[in-house]
Amino acid sequence: MCIKSAETSLDSSISDVLHYKDKEFISTLSLHLNDLRKAHLLTDVILCSDGKGIPCHRNILVSSSPYFYAMFCSSFLESQKPKIELQGVPYDILVSIVDYIYTGAISITMELVLPLMQAASMLQYGRLLEACSTFLQAQLSPDNCLSMIRLSEILHCSSLQEKAREVAMRSFSDVVVSEDFCELSLPELLSYLEDDRLCIEEEQVFETLLAWIHHEPFSRRGTIHDLFRRVRLRYIHPSYLFQFIANDPLVQSSSLCLEIIESVRRLLFSVGTLCPGDLEPLWAAPRRQNCKEALVVVGGRKNGEQTSREALLYDEQTRRWQLLAKIPLRLYRPSYISMHSILYVLGGLTMRAGGECTPSNTVYTLSLKTNQWRMGEPMLAPRYAHQSISNLHFIFVLGGLTADHQLSNQVERYDTMFNRWEVMAPMPTPVLHPAVAAHDQRIYVFGGEDAMQNPVRMIQIYHIGRNLWCRMETRTVKNVCAPAAVIDDKIYIVGGYMRRMVAYDVKSNRFEKCENMKLRKMHHSATVVKNKLYVTGGRFINSQDSVEDSDSFDCYDPKTDSWASMGTLPFKLFDHGSVPLVYLSDKSLPT
Repeated sequence: MCIKSAETSLDSSISDVLHYKDKEFISTLSLHLNDLRKAHLLTDVILCSDGKGIPCHRNILVSSSPYFYAMFCSSFLESQKPKIELQGVPYDILVSIVDYIYTGAISITMELVLPLMQAASMLQYGRLLEACSTFLQAQLSPDNCLSMIRLSEILHCSSLQEKAREVAMRSFSDVVVSEDFCELSLPELLSYLEDDRLCIEEEQVFETLLAWIHHEPFSRRGTIHDLFRRVRLRYIHPSYLFQFIANDPLVQSSSLCLEIIESVRRLLFSVGTLCPGDLEPLWAAPRRQNCKEALVVVGGRKNGEQTSREALLYDEQTRRWQLLAKIPLRLYRPSYISMHSILYVLGGLTMRAGGECTPSNTVYTLSLKTNQWRMGEPMLAPRYAHQSISNLHFIFVLGGLTADHQLSNQVERYDTMFNRWEVMAPMPTPVLHPAVAAHDQRIYVFGGEDAMQNPVRMIQIYHIGRNLWCRMETRTVKNVCAPAAVIDDKIYIVGGYMRRMVAYDVKSNRFEKCENMKLRKMHHSATVVKNKLYVTGGRFINSQDSVEDSDSFDCYDPKTDSWASMGTLPFKLFDHGSVPLVYLSDKSLPT
């Protein structure tokens, strides 16, 4: 039995296999081969440059590069020559490359990187070329990125080209003052101006093409039309367009440029929505990718105490709130609106010495470019608890309470192009706390309450181009202290002492029921960013029918008809404003 057991054990051991790999042998082989090269042992070819030679092994060269494989493993004359002259490769660079071939190690410096790249490209050492590219990518700046792009094109190095162009796109406002910028060819400049990744405001796009033309005016002035068509005029402030661009001598010299400007003028001055056919391709160009919409929350009553001067920007990537510059003055129930990437705070109630409250006609503006507040052209009449809405280059201010605290039906319009206010046709019925939205040349005023605080069940509609009002009685409208916002062809009325949200389809003139909010809310704010509806703060009625202040931050997606919590505001807030503001995402906001 013992012998049988031993036989069984021997049989099982025969089936086992040991797979042995000597890693140390592999790692030291190239070093041993390098020692042989240095000792001139078994070398069979000499690489020559600048009258000097380096003995090498053909088989090592062949296995390391397609260039040497083609040279030594074909019918080329070099396959039989004992010495190979490498034209265009300096001797010290050749020494470094041969060391790299045998050891895999090389030192790259600013002095050596360009000739190394040229040699690596010529001799087809792809990984060495990429190592040089990585080194140069770390040195990229607005001053040298254009020359790096040219170098990468010569050397066919796509990784360096992509990274250098990325730097140029991100820092184009700095690139345009570099020495290389004015040497760009017309196709090169056009490729930058057409690129959606360009991180620059449209006003600067125009100034950029002017600077390029003025560098060589006689040969380049004829390119103004081709370049001008790359400016996305829809996103330029009208006053800049008509007061600066339209009067520029280069633009004036081009009948084609003047035709484009005249088409924009007809579109804006007619207050129409139909774009002229010749302008449509230019007008339809989207914002550049680096122009991001951000949600800004401003003013209101903070934590149930005094009126807040704070403005907060929501960073979508970090999901954090960032403090902006404070409003210069505490204003109770002003109106808030954004236009041309500028936040407007209009009117409001101010507290004077002795506790006296006085309605104001002041206008404050904030641009994210400077993060500084400025005084704007004051309204014609002081008011508070009013509504503001923007359309094209106009801001409309509707109703509210006047200096004698009476409910007003007055409407004012601010023309941002000419920096002036004018009186428009009054509302048929003065209301307080309505939901207001603009769509397709019309302003819609939903509900609200009258001077006796009774709900007003009607829609008042103002035709902007005709300066005329009409009204429709409807039992569906019963909102008070509810904001409204527009997505596509629907106006969403959010809450108002209730959980209900409805969407008014302006084309079919019908209301559609949407998913309810979780709580009965009022005095909250709502705005649209990237086709989603964001609702912030407000007051709500809890389960005990008591009113509480809220710090909620919720998002409604019309595609799924669903609500999602986005977290909370930094503090409880109501009677505030929320607006979308556009900024360059690759530029740090001023603090």
